[in-house]
Amino acid sequence: MKGIELVVFDMAGTTVKDDGQVPEAFTAALSDLGIIVGQDIIRSIRGSSKREAIRRLLPPGKSGDDLAERAYTSFLSHLAHRYVETAVEVAGAADSFICLRNRGIRVALNTGFDRETAQILLSVLGWVDGTVDAIVCGNDVPNGRPAPDMIFRCMELTGVANVKRVANVGDTTLDLQAGHNAGVQYNIGVLSGAHSRDMLISEPHSHIITSVAEIPSLLTNGK
Repeated sequence: MKGIELVVFDMAGTTVKDDGQVPEAFTAALSDLGIIVGQDIIRSIRGSSKREAIRRLLPPGKSGDDLAERAYTSFLSHLAHRYVETAVEVAGAADSFICLRNRGIRVALNTGFDRETAQILLSVLGWVDGTVDAIVCGNDVPNGRPAPDMIFRCMELTGVANVKRVANVGDTTLDLQAGHNAGVQYNIGVLSGAHSRDMLISEPHSHIITSVAEIPSLLTNGK
């Protein structure tokens, strides 16, 4: 990864272990409203803005703003409860942050979660101020993935001007689509989260790796 100045990491499924908390929270929130949605549909929207995901999960004729907001509020409550009890990092995530920053490479997190949920995760994980250089949430930008807005905001916050100096890392097809749309130099899929190898290799990518624990060696090898 010669010349990389910034690595942008997704959170759930990429740096935070995915034990089903997000789809469970979607299912529970919609069930509160008497709406049943299949897991394949929930899987298809992983990586997107969670508010937009809720709207896409509501059945035709039940997509009004009031219902969507109720579902979203319920989703946040269910998710926060699950993460407070079960959130752990993907093995090697924090060590990768340290390794990259020790080499002068900035590290940013971007996520489809709102900031309140992201802060709960960071607190539970012990990723306090100084663990990463920037955090961008779904409600910080006009457009969620696959738009590149969150990556561009990470660049702005960390002072990186050239997108060819950026690596993007995520576990979903939307993560890779966002990286491609941003024009990053390295667009890396990880197999630790929501989407399978077959799903990830169908999207524009530079690498598919097992987990973020491999990022430092990938950088060192420069392949």
